[in-house]
Amino acid sequence: MSLENIMSISGVAMDAQTARINLAVSNIANVDTVESSAETAYKAKRAVFKTILEGQANHSQGEIAGGVKITEIIEDQEPHPSFYDPSHPLSNEDGYIFSSNVDVMTEMVDIQAASRSYESAVEASNTAKRLMTRTIEMLQR
Repeated sequence: MSLENIMSISGVAMDAQTARINLAVSNIANVDTVESSAETAYKAKRAVFKTILEGQANHSQGEIAGGVKITEIIEDQEPHPSFYDPSHPLSNEDGYIFSSNVDVMTEMVDIQAASRSYESAVEASNTAKRLMTRTIEMLQR
């Protein structure tokens, strides 16, 4: 594997972690939304990643063997909390409102884990860059 591939894989990993952080932030932004039914209440979103293996990479789409790609964004199927509030304008005929199924602590942990993974990808990229620079310096002597 070339150092250029390592840099590319690191870049793809950073993109994946950025998407993961953006989804978690979007989930947190919708934590306090309410609806009149569980079906229409905001559902936390999760990215599903797939490793791109050798021979599976579609180079025309910028895929790199050893990298990852988001195959889909799924909705969390955890139940939605319901609250009895017949005076709320969105309450259903039984007087209930349904909030999002977002758990802020879970989202914060996901943001923390994605941030650490992002930092690891940056460090791998920096290491590859230092190796390339050092190789060039050695060849110039």
